Amino acid sequence: MDDKDWRILKTIAEERNLTKAAARLYISQPALTYRLKNIEEEFGAQVVSRVPTGVELTPQGEYLLAYATEMLHKFGAVKERLKNMVDKVQGSLRIGASSVFAHYTLPKILKGFLTFYPDVQVSLKTGLSSKVLEMLQRQEITLAIVRGDHEWDGERFLLSEEPLCLASRGPVEFGELISRPYIRYNTDFALQRLLEDWWRKNFNAPPNTAMEVTTMETARQMVLHGLGWSILPGIGLARRYGLYSQPLHWPDGTPLMRKTWVLCSNGSLELQTVRAFLNYLESGRPLEG
Repeated sequence: MDDKDWRILKTIAEERNLTKAAARLYISQPALTYRLKNIEEEFGAQVVSRVPTGVELTPQGEYLLAYATEMLHKFGAVKERLKNMVDKVQGSLRIGASSVFAHYTLPKILKGFLTFYPDVQVSLKTGLSSKVLEMLQRQEITLAIVRGDHEWDGERFLLSEEPLCLASRGPVEFGELISRPYIRYNTDFALQRLLEDWWRKNFNAPPNTAMEVTTMETARQMVLHGLGWSILPGIGLARRYGLYSQPLHWPDGTPLMRKTWVLCSNGSLELQTVRAFLNYLESGRPLEG
């Protein structure tokens, strides 16, 4: 069993269909079936079973999948280490980033970084910050860009801070918020907890939640069309887009802020690609303009 077989098991587990798995792997289905049969003969165990919707891993297959996933991570780490033993900055940089940060800020950062280091291959995964942190913990990525405060034992670097703002179609008196329609959007637990804490410290009744939408961008569009108000981070208000916004504060006058962190494991700092990326971020060039 080698790295090709590890990828085959992982792809079959994700697709649960041999035809789709073969297409993703750029091999024919007979070739995939042949390699799968060899894996089963090597271990003397049935790895997959056919079901009406496709295939499923057997308990033995699930056990092998855990091994294959671990070995793929180790194999990737070895390749990264070997490429980083030369003076030239090259090799892979596996990044996970908050979807919001990836939408508004990361494209400019990556474009600038790759201008300086064209031999680096960037692999990117996005999602809620909590999911990105899980990717880092599972070693699926070597560096995470997350928003809000999260528990992490490894290295962390503060990338930026921005205000959380009241966003509305026009000026709104602070005392009117409790009666006006509030547009809530799906975000990570850290921000939800922060906003709920801020609300409780300022009002003695829950907000008048009129809409619950999936993304911050959808909430912004609803606000833009005068359907209610929301609380949006400054990252989504860099250009006003016709919205009225005002920074929010805690009762003592302290600004309500949202932080963006870069997290990585202690060992990943030995990788040239990671060090180069962190140095690029610290230079201040990516966040200018």
